[in-house]
Amino acid sequence: MKTIEINSLEEIKKAAQSFIAATQGHRQFAFYGPMGSGKTTLIKAICAELGATGLVTSPTFSLVNEYALDDGQFLYHFDLYRINTLNELFDIGYEEYFLGDHYVFIEWAEKAEALLPESAVHVKLEEIDHAKRLISIAL
Repeated sequence: MKTIEINSLEEIKKAAQSFIAATQGHRQFAFYGPMGSGKTTLIKAICAELGATGLVTSPTFSLVNEYALDDGQFLYHFDLYRINTLNELFDIGYEEYFLGDHYVFIEWAEKAEALLPESAVHVKLEEIDHAKRLISIAL
């Protein structure tokens, strides 16, 4: 278990760099944490550090956003908050995303626990106070 502490929003870039270093070689990530814990903010910072082109936004309404990386690869960012059944993921062909060889970041992963790849790294965010967060990474 690796833990990264963020004491202010100004530390988010450094936290993203630490996250990438700690998870090198992994591509699928399942994010857990309550609303407002910083999942989207952390993922945006990680995407920027990985070289995502364009504006990185939350896929709350679209379910998934796709971003090209500087090296020509793709990154997929899911927000499962609004799904009601696993059939919604089957309908969009989740297998291509979850089981591919590209980066996949899944917010509200508990809603798709049965479909997550075994190799998915579980990432838990905890809000300690208004500015402080703990990121626990289970490799």
